Amino acid sequence: MASFSNNQQRPQPSQRAVYSPNRTHTDMSDPTSIGSRSAQAMAAAAMSMRGQPQSHMNDSKAKTVLKEAVDAVVNSFAKHTQGYGRVNVVEALQEFWQMKQDRGADLKNGALVVYESQPATSPPYVCFVSLPGGSCFGSFQHCPTKAEARRSAAKIALMNSVFNEHPSRKITDEFIERAVRDACASFKGNLEEADNPNTGIGAFRFMLDSNKTRTMLEFQELMTVFQLLHWNGSLKAMRERNCSRQEVLSHYTHRALDDDMRSQMALDWIAREQESTSIIERELEIAERELESARLAGRELRFFKEKRDILVLALTQIGPNDSMA
Repeated sequence: MASFSNNQQRPQPSQRAVYSPNRTHTDMSDPTSIGSRSAQAMAAAAMSMRGQPQSHMNDSKAKTVLKEAVDAVVNSFAKHTQGYGRVNVVEALQEFWQMKQDRGADLKNGALVVYESQPATSPPYVCFVSLPGGSCFGSFQHCPTKAEARRSAAKIALMNSVFNEHPSRKITDEFIERAVRDACASFKGNLEEADNPNTGIGAFRFMLDSNKTRTMLEFQELMTVFQLLHWNGSLKAMRERNCSRQEVLSHYTHRALDDDMRSQMALDWIAREQESTSIIERELEIAERELESARLAGRELRFFKEKRDILVLALTQIGPNDSMA
């Protein structure tokens, strides 16, 4: 709903590496079966969080709980493969998505998993991993080596990939009704507005209905586009041009987040820089803090990372004279 309502070091261009696995020794089980069983392991790990609200949990405890949840899913995953109680998470993650493609998953850009190691001369090292659909995760532990950073990123991505196969992660009629009711309660909306796509609640329902049978990761990938449009001010500009929410949703639901869209958003920020000096640097500091916090919490990172990358792109296109104007 946010899109319709309203590391400390500056990142350098990422070092991209695409992992190409040796697929001769591992034969995965049915991903849905793995997802169901691993979800139970995840639930068991999460039980320790009951009665301990996040606001009252210190950073050390939160990191311990997250690590336990990740390890529980990875270990459960290993038991349902033809391994010996151990699993190479980097290979397993690539294998998982290759298997999904082989079984008919609609992966428009193929099954390749892409890693990005952030430039650093000393630990802790940071690595991001982008899944075939666009979801992004990052190393969530203190990693003394680049290899460990890659494994850490692969672990959290594997956990989310596996859990995403669980039936509870599918968008169904029951899920939509519950989500719309929760949204109305959270934003003090009216359920009657849910049938009107020109209202915030109605737009939310329209997007859920349009993505029925998809998983939550797939839905999050779509939501990232609208989150960026909201953050960038594009949604407000379209409303000022009298574009209806229905028109905006219909157009951008089928629009991929590509280099052209990123470049256009970067140009918007360059234009703002001419009116308010150093606004890009200030916004970049915020984006970097958000990305760092979300990464260490093990959250999905696409929105935060795209914001940072768009702002870095804008800075690289501003010359010294422009930035001081």
